[in-house]
Amino acid sequence: MTELLIVPAHRELSERVHWLIQLRWLAIIGALITIVIANALLPNTLPLVPLVGVTLTIAIYNLCLYLYANRLDKYDFSSRYRQSLIIAHVQITMDLVALTLLLHFAGGLENPFFFYYVLHMITTSILLSRRSSLVYAGLATVLFCGMLVLEARGIIPHYNLKGYRAPSRYAEPMHIFSVSFALASTFFFTAYFASSVMSRLRARTEDLIEANQACELQVQQLAELNEKLKKAEEMRTQFTLLVTHELRAPVAAIHSYLKLILDGYVPPEKQRDILERSERRAREQLDLIADLLELGRIQQKAATDKTVPVQIDEILRGICDMMRTQAQEKGLAFNVEIAPSLPPVKATPDHIKQVWMNLISNAIKYTKPGGSVTVSVSQNPNYVVGEVQDTGIGIAPEYQTRIFDEFFRTDEAKAMERQGTGLGLSIVKRIVEVYGGRIWVESEVGKGSKFTFILPKIS
Repeated sequence: MTELLIVPAHRELSERVHWLIQLRWLAIIGALITIVIANALLPNTLPLVPLVGVTLTIAIYNLCLYLYANRLDKYDFSSRYRQSLIIAHVQITMDLVALTLLLHFAGGLENPFFFYYVLHMITTSILLSRRSSLVYAGLATVLFCGMLVLEARGIIPHYNLKGYRAPSRYAEPMHIFSVSFALASTFFFTAYFASSVMSRLRARTEDLIEANQACELQVQQLAELNEKLKKAEEMRTQFTLLVTHELRAPVAAIHSYLKLILDGYVPPEKQRDILERSERRAREQLDLIADLLELGRIQQKAATDKTVPVQIDEILRGICDMMRTQAQEKGLAFNVEIAPSLPPVKATPDHIKQVWMNLISNAIKYTKPGGSVTVSVSQNPNYVVGEVQDTGIGIAPEYQTRIFDEFFRTDEAKAMERQGTGLGLSIVKRIVEVYGGRIWVESEVGKGSKFTFILPKIS
């Protein structure tokens, strides 16, 4: 936030620095014209060589400042701001010294142009802080009053404007004091009030910038939220269409079977076969509905059910016998590897059981007889790691990013096992993620798959 607030301050200061340089060219031209006119009005009175010399000196340092200021674009924001600040201090200091020299060679106290100091006080208050403004008011006072005292004491020469001011006024103490006091007080009051106004303006500007940034942040957040809502709506629509399709097919099949029987197109000896098909379709329908309900309740159950420290290795041991039996019936080798002294994870036992059951059932389902299924659980510094590896049909690379999508099943999976809702891995993914974990798959077609999930361990 601080850097963002420096940017407009840098821009303002950088612009004013260039503005002062451009204005100084006009001042140089104006000074030369004034010298010519004054010399015409007061011939043989002004020391032309020193006056022109000071004016040319101003032109030289102004040219140097111009060249240096044009190189600021190569710096970053904060560096540019610091460099612009340095240039502003150099300009104001040199201008005060140059103005004092011009006044000295053009009559000193007799020259009415000493009020040009006030312009520098205003400029300083606009560009710099109040403290800097008061410091420069003090510097201008010292320079002007010092010049008057040195001239009055004869330490430096006084150049009288013959025919314009009395030759003795510059040495009158009361006149010197009154002018010095009036001008010094003007310097300080001008610096104080102008810097006060600028401080308030800068504070208002910073408030506006912060408010604008807050609004931009809120707009960005609203845009991101709106995008998420759009995606959620698209996903909801897509999910509804998928669910409708998945539910419609079994119902249409059951309806067709029953319609054939009721209309008398099925002879009595084949009716049992048709009813068995209807029963299988109905069972598939019930499985799909159960998975859909479970998919929708995972988040709610995780929030409402009591989460406790769960030993996922103990839950794995509890289902190993049933899973081993299924594997052996299909002619598969079933191996379990459990690392010792595993820490618990925070979850519900039912959800962890579902994760193991879905992953192991899929491994058995999609592995041909003679293959193997290996289940392991271990730990790393932050997580408990569960793995289910098989030597089954595998998953093509283009399908591995979609394997956890609702209702998605590869063509190979459908060919090998017709029955399946395509929701098992979606349920597993949602369960693992709801407890702060992650799941992924590594697979090669024809060689098998390895599903790995991690859950944060309770230390």
